[in-house]
Order: sequence, then structure tokens, then C-alpha cells
Amino acid sequence: MRAQQMTSNTARRSVPGFFLALGGACLVASAFGGRLALGLVTFGILAVCSLALVLLGRRSETYQGLTEREPDERFARISGRAWAGTGVVLTVGNLYAFIGDLASGRSGDPYFWFVATAAITYIAFVAFWSRRT
Repeated sequence: MRAQQMTSNTARRSVPGFFLALGGACLVASAFGGRLALGLVTFGILAVCSLALVLLGRRSETYQGLTEREPDERFARISGRAWAGTGVVLTVGNLYAFIGDLASGRSGDPYFWFVATAAITYIAFVAFWSRRT
């Protein structure tokens, strides 16, 4: 029981820590690229997300359930749907960016590769999960 509690606490801390580290990496990369203001905005957004996750970790049963080592069926279903929704939003956003880039007379790179990767990954996961279930 103690090991499971430590794992849950680690997961609750590592997710906000990941957001904060990602914000720091974006800040450094933007500074090297000469776009410090963009880096500061990006870091600020990710720091706010990190803080929100820390606060959720203290109060939200849902967040605590999602960060358990082995979440129950309800939390596993919530997480799966959240990831699926995230994938849809990212794919649609990249499709719009790809089409917009083509309409502007550009090549569509790198959006083409994101869209192509999403399509191939979708087909691969459908094939994989259809054999597993």
C-alpha cells in the first residue's frame, strides 16, 4: 500500500514537473532563437498549467484517480477519451494548418508530416487493437 501511495504521489508531481520543464525548454529555445518574448509567454502558460495541476492534485478526486498507478475502469475510460479528444484536436489543427499553407502557395511542411503520421498511426492502432480485442 505504501509503495502504491508513493507511486501516486510521484505521478501527481511528475506531470506538473513535466509541464514546468517543458516550459523551461521552450524558454531557452526561444531565447536562443531570438524570440525571448514568445519564450516568456510560453513558459508562463505552461507554468500556470503546472500550478493548476498541482492544485488539482490536492483537491480533485478525478485527477487523483487518473494519476494512480492502476486507475479503475472509470478513470481509465476518462483518460482514454481525453487522449482521444486531444488527438482529434491536434489532428484537425494540423489539417487546417496544412490546407492553409497549401492555399498560401507554400509546401505544407511540416504540417504534412504531422497529418501523415497521424493517419498512419491511426491505421496501425486500429489494426493492433482489432487483433487484441
